[in-house]
Order: sequence, then structure tokens, then C-alpha cells
Amino acid sequence: MSGTAAQASGAGSESPSERALIKAYLAARKREDAKVTPLSGDASTRRYFRVEEEGTTRVLALYPEPFDPGELSFLGTRDLLDGYGLAVPSVIDVDGSRGVVLQEDLGDRTLQEVLKDVGAGRHEELYREAIDDIATLQQRSAEGSQGAECFRIAFDIEKLSWELHYFLKHFVEGYRQRELTVEDRSTLSEGFHRLSQEIASWPRTLCHRDFHSRNLMLHRERLFWIDFQDARMGPTTYDLVSLLRDAYVDVPEEMSEGLAERFRQRAVPDESREVFRRRFELMALQRTLKALGTFGYMATVRENPVYLPYMPRTLAHARHILTRHPELEGLWRTLGGHVEELT
Repeated sequence: MSGTAAQASGAGSESPSERALIKAYLAARKREDAKVTPLSGDASTRRYFRVEEEGTTRVLALYPEPFDPGELSFLGTRDLLDGYGLAVPSVIDVDGSRGVVLQEDLGDRTLQEVLKDVGAGRHEELYREAIDDIATLQQRSAEGSQGAECFRIAFDIEKLSWELHYFLKHFVEGYRQRELTVEDRSTLSEGFHRLSQEIASWPRTLCHRDFHSRNLMLHRERLFWIDFQDARMGPTTYDLVSLLRDAYVDVPEEMSEGLAERFRQRAVPDESREVFRRRFELMALQRTLKALGTFGYMATVRENPVYLPYMPRTLAHARHILTRHPELEGLWRTLGGHVEELT
């Protein structure tokens, strides 16, 4: 939940060091007269600015440290996705020594914002486009050309389990200030391990990793992907879960069911509906708890309340899944003892 989604946010402010870096970059490119407007970010360490010059706007991404363009995951993944025919922002210029990437300006229309002003028909049409794009990613990435870094990292047991314990640390203990007993920790650790172990055993595909309504921008009447620099291998349901169990918007259940089936038929037609449904729901539980960990971290460690409004919806997603699977009863009961919304 970070990255160029900042394009759709309100103005922030830059530090003196950021201002100096941007000024030096623009001077080196003979663009001293360009107007620079900070864009407020979210959980990322990157900062974003809209640069306007002679009626044309671009988005400048400022990284916290200099980088080698050949090793920057954003650039490598962008080129990969572009080669698959997916809509991603073009890159106009790169200055690794100053930590700058100048990109196409996709505007301010995230899918989250667009959905507020469209009818049910257009709503579903946009989601179908997003669903089909996920299927395209999975189909094209399976064809080969897997030398990129994103193919060498994955949601394995260690990563999945780490994210669940991150939820305990930053949401349950940090944000909710609950004290866990030794028995609680044992029950939760065992439940988290079993969940992570099952998820890690499923077939893997290339995943965007944060495919939700704030990371899809409607530009030139097409949904463009942003914030894809953390792409990695993971379950086929991962991006689908991110989209249909979104923390930021409600997807009507009947529509969600139809969209999920559309995806199953396109991406994993040989997987039975029962297996697919189980994998969708367990993946949704893991990702939902991980998101709550991020929200808690931002509220307590970063002292940024921006995600607080989205906690109720995210908790409701988690509770819905916990109540549907008897084998999760121990996990549900223990978490419910500390997070009342899950009871």
C-alpha cells in the first residue's frame, strides 16, 4: 500500500533536502522554470511530485537514496509488464544519482474514486477489465523470460508467516494494546504456521502484490497499473483477493462471486470451484491480517492515521472468513479474545 498511488492524493510538503535535490535535477535538465507540486504519499519511503512545464505535467518519484537504474525493481518490472501488453506509466527520464524517476502523469482518477460516480454496469465493466488483466499477467509470465528479480522472490512460508506475526505485533499488541499470554502466542503461532504452510504449497504465478482500487488509475479510458515494484511469485488467487477483498471499497458479494468465477475460468480452468474457493478465502484471510498489521504500524509507529477509516471493512473481511472454516476455530477464538470485531 504505497507508491505512485500518491498521484491521486492531496498536496503534501517537501523537506529542504528534497527541495534541493529536485532543484538540482531540474537545473541539470534545463527545466528550472517547471512548477513543482508535492503529492502526499502513504506507507512508502518514496516521495512524489507533479512537475508542470509548458502545459505538460509529469510525476517525479524521489527515492530516499541514489540507485543503480539497472537494479531498480520499479524499472525492471515496468518493462516486463509493458512487454506483456499491460497498461503501465511510461518513464520519461531516470537520474539514479539523485534518486529520481520522471514518469507519465496518469492523473488523479484511481479506481476507488471513479467507482463513486459510475453506475452498476460500468462498475462491473471496470472490474472485469481488471480481472482479465490479472489473467493476462499470469498467462504471459508463464511463457518464460523469467530472468527478472520478481521471479526469484516469492510468498513462501517464511514471508507469509512473517506478515501474520507483523499483524500481531503492530495491530493486536501495538494498535490495540493487548497483552498475549504464552498460550495465546502458542495457539496463534501454530495457526499462522498451518495457514502459511498450506498457502505456500499452492502453485505460484507472478503477482502484482498490491492490486487494489488505489493502485489502478483510469487514464485514457484504460486501467493503468501502479505500485508494482514489489511484484513477486505467489498464489494465483493473490491479486484477485487484493481486488475483491479491498480495504478501500466494497464489492457487492454477488458481483464478487461472478468476477471470481470469470477469473477461475480464464486463469485456472482446471481447478475445481471448491478448491478455488478455499484458496481464495484462505489467501484473503492472510492478506487481510497482513493489511491490518500495516494499518496498525502506520497509526502507532509512523503516527499517521490515514488508514484508520479502513480498519472496520478489513476486520469484517477477516471475520467473515474465520467464521466459515471450522479448522480455523482456534485461531478465531484466540484472535476474538483480543479483537472484539472478530468475535
